[in-house]
Amino acid sequence: VRDGALGQCETPKDPRYPDCPNKMDWMRARWTSDPCYAFYGVDGSDCSFLVYLSEVEWFCPPLPWRNQTATPTLKPPPRRQAIFQSDIGTLLERVGTGKESLSFMKRRIRRLAAQWASAARRLDDKLRNQWREQKRILVHVGFLTEESGDVFSPKVLKGGPLGEMVQWADILTALYVLGHDLKISVSLKELHGFLGVPPGRGSCPLTGPLPFDLIYTDYHGLQQMKQHMGLSLRKHKCHIRVIDTFGTEPAYNHEEYATLHGYRTNWGYWNLHGQQYMTMFPHTPDNSFMGFVAEELNETERLNIQRSKVNNMAVVYGKEASMWKGKEKFLAILHRYMEIHGTVYYETQRPPEVPAFVKNHGLLPQQELQQLLRKAKVSSQHPYAEQYIGRPHVITIDFNNSEEFDATIREIMRINVEPFLPYEYTCEGMLERVNAYIQNQDFCSPEASFPPVNSSGAWLGNPPSPFILLPNSSTLAWASNASYYTSWPPLSALRLLTSLEGQSCVEACQSAGLICEPALYRFINIKEAFSALDFQCEALESEMNHLFPAFSAEHAECGLQQDPLLFSCAGSSAKYQRLCPCRDYRNGQVALCRDCL
Repeated sequence: VRDGALGQCETPKDPRYPDCPNKMDWMRARWTSDPCYAFYGVDGSDCSFLVYLSEVEWFCPPLPWRNQTATPTLKPPPRRQAIFQSDIGTLLERVGTGKESLSFMKRRIRRLAAQWASAARRLDDKLRNQWREQKRILVHVGFLTEESGDVFSPKVLKGGPLGEMVQWADILTALYVLGHDLKISVSLKELHGFLGVPPGRGSCPLTGPLPFDLIYTDYHGLQQMKQHMGLSLRKHKCHIRVIDTFGTEPAYNHEEYATLHGYRTNWGYWNLHGQQYMTMFPHTPDNSFMGFVAEELNETERLNIQRSKVNNMAVVYGKEASMWKGKEKFLAILHRYMEIHGTVYYETQRPPEVPAFVKNHGLLPQQELQQLLRKAKVSSQHPYAEQYIGRPHVITIDFNNSEEFDATIREIMRINVEPFLPYEYTCEGMLERVNAYIQNQDFCSPEASFPPVNSSGAWLGNPPSPFILLPNSSTLAWASNASYYTSWPPLSALRLLTSLEGQSCVEACQSAGLICEPALYRFINIKEAFSALDFQCEALESEMNHLFPAFSAEHAECGLQQDPLLFSCAGSSAKYQRLCPCRDYRNGQVALCRDCL
C-alpha cells in the first residue's frame, strides 16, 4: 500500500511546490544522515521520501493515494481563564534542584512571595476582573543547561553575574502568579520532552503541533532550538520571546541586512520581530522591556533607613577585582570625603586593585548587600536611572573630570533624599506589564495589510489623509474619523513627528516627552505621512533601510520602508530626517501607553 501503484511515486512537477525535486534529490543522497527520517517511516524508497516531504515536511504536494491518512486538522485547545495564584509551592517544585543557580533563584522567589501575593491582589482589583486568557507557556533557561557550559552556577557564590538569575526568577514568578500553565526546562532532555522532538540529530520537525502558546528563552536556548527543532523553528518562531539583557536593534536582527551592512554580531540575525526580544532595562523601545523587581519597603523600613543613614559613607559596586583597575584617582577623591565600602569577591588574598582604604565586605547575600546600600549616599551611573529617575536620586558625571566629581560629592553630602522605587520595578508594575504583553502582543496572526490595497504606499481610504494636526502643536495624530485598524498599542496613542537630521526616533520622541513605538510604524509608512508633515517628495522610493521612512532634504527624496522587520526607533544619519511614530506612556510604566490597559 505504501508504494502505491507503479508510477505514483514519480517526483511531481507542481509550480506551487518548486523545491520538491531538489528535496527529493537531497533525501536520496542524505536520508541516512539522521535517524529521525527512519523514525518517520523513511526507508530509502522514493515513495517513502514523497510521503515524508508531503506529510511531515511541506515541500511536496499531498499524494492523492494517501488521502485516507491525511492528518486531521487539530482543533486548538479550549480557551481557559487565567486566575491569579499566590501559593508558590508548585512553582518551587517546578524550578527543580541540583544547581546552585536554581537554589539562588528559589531563595529569591521565597523571599519575595508575600510581595508578589499582595501585588497580585492589587492588580486583580485594578483590572476589575477583566477576562484574561490562560496561556500554555514553556520557559527554557538555555544558559543554565550543561550543553551551554552552565558557566553561571559555579560562580553564584564567587562574585559571578547574578543579574540574569534575578531576572529569570522574577519572570518565572510573574508568569506563575498571573495564572498561566507553566513548564520549566533547564536541560536539553527536558526541552526535547516538552516540545516533542523526534529521536535523532534534530533535522526533522516536531512530532506534533507545538504544545505551547509562548516560549520564553535566551540566546543559548534559541540556538539549541535551532539545532533540535528542524524546520519547526521557522514555523513556530512567532511564539518565542527572547530574554536579552541589553537588547537587539532591528539592523542587527535582520540577517540579510546585517550581513550586507556590517551589523552582523555573534548574537543577532534571528529575523524575529523586534519586540520578541525582552530586555532588562528599557534601553531601546525597539524591544519589549521585561525588567525585574526590586524589593519594596514598608513605612517602618523607610523610617529605619532614614535613621541609619551614615553621613559620609559610599558603596562602590564592583564584584570583581578587574572592575577596580585604573580607578585609583577617582577613588582617592571619593575617599577625601567619604568612607568607602566594597563587596569584592576573593578567595585568599585581598586583590591589589582594591585600595587599602576601602572597607571590603567580600561577597554579600542579597539582603545584606541591600542593607549596606541603604546606608550609603552614592548611586551608580546607569542610562535608565539617569533618564527616568534623575536628580536628586541619580547624578550622572564624568568621573575622569576630577573637579566635577569633587563638586558632586560635596553636593551629595548636603542633600537628603527619600528612598524611591519606580512603579515598573515593583511586583505590581512587572505583573501589569507582563500581563499586558501576554494578552495583547501577537506576532503569529498575519496583520491586515496596510495601506489596505495595493503596495504603492498610498492611502486610498477616507478622509484623504488619515493624520490631523493636534491643536497648538506641530505633532500629528491619527484622525478619529479615519478608517479604524486594530493594533496594540491602539492607534489613538499614535503621535507622528519628524526627527532632526542626525537624530534617532528614540531621541526625537523623547524630546517631545513621548516614547517611540515600533508597532505603529506601519501606519506612518505611507506617502501621506510625508505630505502631512509638509515634505515635498520629488521622488518616492521604497527600500530596505533601517532609517526609513525618512526624508532626504538634499535630493527632496522620500524613502518608504520595504521590510517591516527593519522598522527601527534606533539609528540616525546626518542625511535624513526620520518619520517617527511616538506615543504617550503611563507614569512609572514606560512600556505601556495610557490606553494600553
